[in-house]
Amino acid sequence: MDKIKINIAEEFPVLAAAPVAEAVIDVRAFPSKTWEEPSVRASLEEKLDGYAFLDSHREIHYEVRSEGEKPPEQSIRDLGWRGVRFQSADSKNIAQFNRDGFVFSRLDPYENWHSFFNAGKSLWSVFKDIAAPVTIDRIGLRFINRIELPHGELNIERYLKNAPVAPVNLDLPFLGFMHQETLGVPGYPYAINLIRTIQPPQNPADNGIAIILDIDVFTLQSIAQPVENKDDRLDNILNEMRWLKDKTFFGSITDEGLEVFK
Repeated sequence: MDKIKINIAEEFPVLAAAPVAEAVIDVRAFPSKTWEEPSVRASLEEKLDGYAFLDSHREIHYEVRSEGEKPPEQSIRDLGWRGVRFQSADSKNIAQFNRDGFVFSRLDPYENWHSFFNAGKSLWSVFKDIAAPVTIDRIGLRFINRIELPHGELNIERYLKNAPVAPVNLDLPFLGFMHQETLGVPGYPYAINLIRTIQPPQNPADNGIAIILDIDVFTLQSIAQPVENKDDRLDNILNEMRWLKDKTFFGSITDEGLEVFK
C-alpha cells in the first residue's frame, strides 16, 4: 500500500461537547540522572506551579508458579519506587513522572488540542529538566471517548459507522460487544489501536450505557536521536498523531452522532 499523506494543517469540525473522557500523552524515556523519591519529589514541588502532589507508587511483580500436583507458589517482588503523580487544582490535569517516562492526562471536560498540547509540553519540559533522558523510546497519544446513550436506547448504528450486527437470521439485541483493530500507517513509524465497546452503567442510580471509542496512536520504533533540542520533532510527531486520531474518530462516528456533540 502506498504511503498515506498526513496533513497536520487539515481542520476538523469543532465539537463544543466533545465526548473525550480522557486524553493522554505518553512519552517513554528513561532518566539518566539518579531517580530517588525525596529529591525528585522536592524538585517537582519546586518547579510545578499550580500542581499539587497526588500520590507515590512502587512497582510490584507478582508471579504464580504451578508444578505438577503441588499447590501453586506465589512470589512477590518489590521492584522499587517508580514515580509520583501530581494534579492541577481542579483535578483535571494529572502528570506522572516515572523512572520509565512521562505521562500527561487530561480528564473530562476536554477543551481543545491547543490547550492540551501546550499543557503536556510544559510538563514534559519539567520531566526533561529533572530526569535528563537521553533518548525517547516510545510516544503515544490516546483519546478515550465515552458516548452516553439515552436511557433505554441501544441503537449503536445511530452513532457508530460499521456498527456490529447480529448474526444473519438471528435478530437479537446486543447486551455488549468488544471490537479491537490494530492499523498500520504506511510510510510512517506509527500504528493505531482502535477499541470499540460498550460500558455498562457505572453505578446503580445510572441506568444508561455508553459506547467507548478508544483511539491509541503510538510509535513503532525508538527515536534514537538525543532528546536535547529535539522538541520540534516531538511536536511534529504529536501533531501527526493528532491528525491520525481525528481521522479515526470522525471516520468512526455517524453524522447523526456528531450532531449530539456540536
